[in-house]
Amino acid sequence: MAHLRSRRRLALAVPVVLSLTASLGFLPAAASAAPATATATEEQAADAPVLTYVVNTKADHRTIAKVKRAIAAADGEIVIAYEKIGVIVVRSANGDFAKTLREVPGVQSAGATRTAPLAPAGTTDAGSAEYLTAADAAKLKAASAETPGSEPLEADQWDLRAIGADKAAKINPGSGNVTVAVIDTGVDDTHPDLAPNFSASQSANCFGGTPDTTPGAWRPYTAGDYHGTHVAGEIAAARNGVGVAGVAPGVKVSAINVTDPASGLFYAEAVVCAFVFAADHGVEITNNSYYVDPWMYNCMDDPDQRAIVDAVNRAQLYAQRKGTLHLASAGNSNHDLASDAIEDASSPNDTTPVPRTIDPSECFDLPTQLPGVVTVSATGSENLKSYYSSYGQGVVDVAAPGGDRRYQLPDTPSKDGRILSTMPNGEYAWLQGTSMASPHAAGVAALLKSKHPWLPPAALQALLKAQANNPGCPASYDQNGDGTQDATCEGGRLVNGFYGHGIVDALRAVK
Repeated sequence: MAHLRSRRRLALAVPVVLSLTASLGFLPAAASAAPATATATEEQAADAPVLTYVVNTKADHRTIAKVKRAIAAADGEIVIAYEKIGVIVVRSANGDFAKTLREVPGVQSAGATRTAPLAPAGTTDAGSAEYLTAADAAKLKAASAETPGSEPLEADQWDLRAIGADKAAKINPGSGNVTVAVIDTGVDDTHPDLAPNFSASQSANCFGGTPDTTPGAWRPYTAGDYHGTHVAGEIAAARNGVGVAGVAPGVKVSAINVTDPASGLFYAEAVVCAFVFAADHGVEITNNSYYVDPWMYNCMDDPDQRAIVDAVNRAQLYAQRKGTLHLASAGNSNHDLASDAIEDASSPNDTTPVPRTIDPSECFDLPTQLPGVVTVSATGSENLKSYYSSYGQGVVDVAAPGGDRRYQLPDTPSKDGRILSTMPNGEYAWLQGTSMASPHAAGVAALLKSKHPWLPPAALQALLKAQANNPGCPASYDQNGDGTQDATCEGGRLVNGFYGHGIVDALRAVK
C-alpha cells in the first residue's frame, strides 16, 4: 500500500520486498545423539502455540523450492503453496519461525497471521440483526401488493428505490453469466430467494487457507453466522414472488466462506485462498464486507502485519489480472481514512487489544485500501453519509445504501432505516453497516458487467464511478444537533470524502 499520501491507498504494483541480510545459515548440521533430558529451550518450544504464517517469496520454482526446504528446517508445516503468486501458508510452533524465514534469500516478507492460536469477527455491520416477524411480514406483503410486480417484502426496501434498482430490474436484471462471489461467513444457498441464482461450482470454504469444495462446505456454520447470507440477498435475491429482491436479481452469487469456525475471525490465509479461488473459477466480481483480522489496520513497520498486507495484496492483484473486480466496505468506525492519525483501540482482536495511534497512510484496512479495490461508504434513506460510516477524500470510491436507523428513517411500512435482506433458514432481517453498502455497489457493478461483458476490472470500476450521482458535501454534518460536526467532508461536487465519486445508480447502469 510506495505510498501516495494524497490517495491514501496502498499502491503496490509489485509485491512488497523486504531487505535481506542473511543466508541459510540456520540449516541444521548432522544429527547428534539426543540428550537424556530436554533443555529449557526444548521444553518451551514444546509448549509454544501453533500459529499460522504467510511466507511471501519470489514467484519462481527454484526460489520456492529452496524456501520450502527452509520452512521444513525451521519446524514449519506447509498448509498450501500458491506458487503463482509466491505465497506459502505455514503452521509452526516455533516462536522464531517468522524471524528465521525473513533471513532466507528469496523471502520477501514473512509473518504470523494471528496473535493467538486458533483462538470476534471483523465484519462491517453495525449492530445486531432484527428478524422480521410473521406479523410484520403480513403487513409488508399487504403494502407491497399495492405496487404491481413487487416482491412480497419489497415495500420495506427503500434501498432499492434509492438507487433505482426496482426500475432497473424491469430493463435488465443482470446476466446469469456474471457471478458475484460473497467472501464472507458463508451463504445459505437453500434460501428460496437465493437458490435460483446460486453457483455451487464457484463456491468453497477457505478456512485454514485451502479450498474445500465439498457440497455445502460454503454454508454458514450456524444460524448466527448470518452475515454472508444477508449480503448475498442484497446482491442477487431473485424476483421470484418470494420475500425480497436484490439489486441484480438476474446474476449469479457464489459463497466463499473464510471464517474460523471457532472464533468467526477472517484470517489472512483464508482471504488469500478466497481471492485465488475466485480468480481461478471465473468469478467476475467479489464482495468483501469485512476486514482481515486480527488488525483493523496493518502497519508496514511491523514485519508480521507487513507480511499480511503483502500476501493479501498478491492474491487480490492476481485476481484482478484474471479479470475480477473487488468491492469492499469502508468500515463502521466513522474514521477519516485520509487523516493524519487514527486511534485504533481494537487490535489485535484475537488476544488483548493494545490501543495505538496509527497513520492511515502507513497502516491499512484490508482489503478495502488495497490498489484497485473499490472502497464503498454507506448512506441512509436521505442520501446522507450514515453516522457510523468511515470516509476519506481519495480513499472512498463510491457510496451505496447501508442504512441509518439513528438519523435517516424512510417512509416505509416499518419506518426502519436499516436494510432488509435474507437470513439462514429461510428468514429475513434488518441490518445496517458498510457491510450492506458494499453489496449494493457490487450489484450495480454486476449490472454494468452484464451490459459490458468484456470490460476489464479497471474499466468496470471507472464506469461504476462515472454513473454514480454525487450529492456533494453537506453544508453541515451535525447529526445529533449538539453544535459539533460529527465528520468533515472534504472535496467538491464531483469527488469528495463522504461519497467518493457518488452514490451508485442501478438505473443509469442498465440504461
